[in-house]
Amino acid sequence: MVSGHPIPRSKNPSAHPLSPLEVVVSPAIPEDDRIWVPQAPNVWFRPLMLNTVVGHWCNLLRVKRAGVVSRHLHPAPVHGFVLKGSWRYLEHNWRASAGSYVFEPPGETHTLVVDTDDEMITFFNISGCMYYVDEAGRSTGYEDVFTKIDMCRAHYSQVGLGGDYVDQFVR
Repeated sequence: MVSGHPIPRSKNPSAHPLSPLEVVVSPAIPEDDRIWVPQAPNVWFRPLMLNTVVGHWCNLLRVKRAGVVSRHLHPAPVHGFVLKGSWRYLEHNWRASAGSYVFEPPGETHTLVVDTDDEMITFFNISGCMYYVDEAGRSTGYEDVFTKIDMCRAHYSQVGLGGDYVDQFVR
């Protein structure tokens, strides 16, 4: 149960009785801009699946302005697939552009940068949490599946979709 809301269970008779429902999000890139949750100036995310059982989430990250998005690290692996635009890490010499797949091993600090004002959208599959750090590597904050749910609930309440709008993505 998350914030008093039960996790929807599968009605498939062959599924384990505690199996959650599948998640189908269509269209994944929403037509209604209210679905994008603000994360930082010029940065939004769109939840696709928020798994509270194992602390895992999938979302789209959207950036509309050039600049540093964040410096962070992950204690678990991250997978990304660029749908639109491009981005890079200051610490590496590669650029991820539309059609690129990125695997991030756990434990490395990296600084996500978007170099143009062209819209960037990337699908991320994140396990565990994200630790935000400063230039010296000191912690400045974190996000996990529960803070993501809280951000969504507050945003959706504010924009008229209702705080429970996020529940469709929670498993």
